[in-house]
Amino acid sequence: MDRPDQRLPGSLGRGEGDGPHRWRTWLRGGVKVRRLTKTASLAVAAFVVLASAQARAGDEIRERVEWAADVYRDLATAPDAVVPRWLLGQAKCIAIVPHVVKAAFIVGGRYGRGVITCRNAHGEWSPPVFIKLVGPSLGFQWGAQATDLVLFFRKERGVRSLLESRLALSGDAGVAAGPIGRRAEAGVDAQLKADILSYARTKGAFLGVSLEGTYLSVDREANRRYYGETVDPEAVLFRHEVDLVPSSARLLLDELP
Repeated sequence: MDRPDQRLPGSLGRGEGDGPHRWRTWLRGGVKVRRLTKTASLAVAAFVVLASAQARAGDEIRERVEWAADVYRDLATAPDAVVPRWLLGQAKCIAIVPHVVKAAFIVGGRYGRGVITCRNAHGEWSPPVFIKLVGPSLGFQWGAQATDLVLFFRKERGVRSLLESRLALSGDAGVAAGPIGRRAEAGVDAQLKADILSYARTKGAFLGVSLEGTYLSVDREANRRYYGETVDPEAVLFRHEVDLVPSSARLLLDELP
């Protein structure tokens, strides 16, 4: 009974002088296929890793908005009425930086990521713009643990400085520790004249805090990820111009006065 020809390509009979050549060609073809398969597998794996990393980054950015909403709610509902009513009414913009921590790349320094929103003439708050904070540890108020910061801007000029490059949170820039306790409603001269009043929460309590030597800047990459496109921070804050506002932004805006 005849058997089917089971010879490999290139396993040619005598007289076929190009047999070894065809054998080598077949081997090289197999190697190329394996290399292409391996390359494709690596590309798929890299895509999965990148997509997973981007998803985690997106989750972190959305969580930043949620944390900011939680911090402001705790400040506004504190039993000792930390923030005076006149400040809530006068605030043009509010910046919230939750979970400011020690920065490994700054000796004795702190680093945090947060958001800022501004109110228009109709009392409507803008979608959030993402910001970064870098500065030194500033005394006992900061302590060794994470700190939540809230900044009330009574004028727009400080925010415009932030948008142009960065904002130095110093006394020269009109920044002062926010009034608390029995002095909160009256305020003191320095606080009444200050453009920006700052509060920090550490160990569960909100305090007025000095931020000398600390800087705020726009987190442009976070803004791009959150809105899905490159946005103009000035247009978002002052003209409320953005194509699509994520639903998580409402969690923060609903907490504001």
